Amino acid sequence: MKVTLERAALLKALGHVQRVVERRTTIPILSNVLVRAGAGTLRLKATDLDLEVTEELPADVAQEGATTLPAHTLHDIVRKLPDGSQVTLDMSGDTGQLVLRSGRSRFQLQCLPESDFPDLAAGEMTHRFALPAGQLKHLIDKTSFAISTEETRYYLNGVYLHTMERDGETVLRVVSTDGHRLARVEMAAPQGSAGIPGVIVPRKAVAEIQKLIEDPASDVGIEMSATKIRLTLGAVVLTTKLIDGTFPDYGRVIPAGNDKMLVVPKSAFAAAVDRVSTISAERGRAVKLALSDGKLILSVNNPDSGSATEELDVEYDASPLDIGFNARYLLDITAQLDSDTAFLKLADPGSPTLVQDREGAPALYVLMPMRV
Repeated sequence: MKVTLERAALLKALGHVQRVVERRTTIPILSNVLVRAGAGTLRLKATDLDLEVTEELPADVAQEGATTLPAHTLHDIVRKLPDGSQVTLDMSGDTGQLVLRSGRSRFQLQCLPESDFPDLAAGEMTHRFALPAGQLKHLIDKTSFAISTEETRYYLNGVYLHTMERDGETVLRVVSTDGHRLARVEMAAPQGSAGIPGVIVPRKAVAEIQKLIEDPASDVGIEMSATKIRLTLGAVVLTTKLIDGTFPDYGRVIPAGNDKMLVVPKSAFAAAVDRVSTISAERGRAVKLALSDGKLILSVNNPDSGSATEELDVEYDASPLDIGFNARYLLDITAQLDSDTAFLKLADPGSPTLVQDREGAPALYVLMPMRV
């Protein structure tokens, strides 16, 4: 194999694929990136056996071939090469090593055979549709913060993607929850997505998709089966196994009868929550919301360091209510709202609260209260 290409193009592609590679793995081949040269292109592939990312880029191929190289080492070398330089990967000898040349720099890298590299992308995809990258990023950005990190409830360690009928229309929904809060965002279902299986896309894959979306105006091709999903983002293809589990019936968690309406200025509310929560030893401590006619008093009491209160003028005309929330969760949700106000539907101190931009907004959040 012998191939020459631009350092900037190689660095960008390596940046995309090497993130998949775990820093610590007991299987040596999984520390490597597969490098295949052929027909004027260089193809890179990396996997951790659950997630696989491939990218193809144009290159000057003098001799076709393939091998695998240490992913993080290769990325670091290319990153440190001068801007605008050319990189040549040469494995024309029988030494089992690849020589990387750029200008006066020369590196010899130990290889592992291509035949040892696992292939995740096998299998038939039963459903195909496309989605504007900006819309996909919006769906993920608005829900990924609520993905659970608790490994025992593995079926919550991702976002739930599915379609459903609502008011005579098919909508595509993305849902996530960690048991304390829930995020649900929907949009009109793109052509071809009706009838897709409800799938749980793992947290690591969700994070990679967020990073790979670089042009919001482009389209993302989505293919899926009951066990895998593949996304094509330009020259990058990401394939991931899906979480083999049943996502809970989230509809039962979304309150329908909350009748106490609170409208607060979003920025002032978030700043006040942030300020009063400073007094708590942990940001997870409860902040108390005391609601009365047109007024909201936020307070935190910490026996070790003191107390804090702040008052806001709000739109609220229901009966007085005292309710507590995790301050960090409140801030996470308000950060997702696009409008200048936060619209909260409350019931009582022990029932979940609904948070939206406005009544009927496509993004909906549910937050469980805390005792105060």
